[in-house]
Amino acid sequence: MKSITWLVGASTGIGAALVNELAADAETLYISSRSADKLNTLAEQHSNVKVLAFDVNDATARKQAIAEIEQQSGRLDCIVLNAGTCEYVDLELGDTDLSLYQRVLDTNFHAPVALTHEALYLLRKSDNARIVGISSSVIFTPLPRSQAYGSSKAAFTYWLSTMAIDLKGEGIRVQIVSPGFVDTPLTQKNDFKMPFLLSPENAAKRIRKGIQRNQTHIHFPWRFTALLLIEGLLPLSWQHALNSKLSRNKSDNSKPVSTHTKSH
Repeated sequence: MKSITWLVGASTGIGAALVNELAADAETLYISSRSADKLNTLAEQHSNVKVLAFDVNDATARKQAIAEIEQQSGRLDCIVLNAGTCEYVDLELGDTDLSLYQRVLDTNFHAPVALTHEALYLLRKSDNARIVGISSSVIFTPLPRSQAYGSSKAAFTYWLSTMAIDLKGEGIRVQIVSPGFVDTPLTQKNDFKMPFLLSPENAAKRIRKGIQRNQTHIHFPWRFTALLLIEGLLPLSWQHALNSKLSRNKSDNSKPVSTHTKSH
């Protein structure tokens, strides 16, 4: 039986590519993001795709979207949590804008956690329910400038893992996706080399295949994630020493040390 699937974070990048992949396996595929125009363009290509445009950080809008799925489909078989953002912490530039931590954690952790709990009663109406969370390979080892992004994805991954444990008895499967670098509007802002860069279409195909195979942890490309996984097995002091070579924040005794931070 084909599924009732909800893809959250569908307008660009991996999400937009996942629309084509997930629509093929769905009775109905609901797609969401803040950008209604982009969602409508994607939906025009599929007769079984329906648009639910809203801001994932808006609690009222989340509940309205869930109510609409319940009214139209009565259940939810799969929710794919792909909405996300990335902001880097540049310590070498001086005072840090602390509000970036809140923005990143809200979108990458607080919002998908809340949405899943709010939609859980619809998943419980399914005979084959699953939660798919798009995390990141940044979780395998601490990387420079990733204080906010890495923390949000580490928290998200831990939460997904604990949900897998507590929902196993109900037959609800939880799958974690940890991609390497994918060519998306977010990564196109990066000003550093991204090894083994994949297209969104390639990433989406790998995610769909992993979902179909019921893989608990879908991570790719292997040449990249294997290196990070191996490094993550090393003592933390070794990881810090290795990854500090990639840091832009170098010691400079000639610069004055800032003694305060400011929040915007």
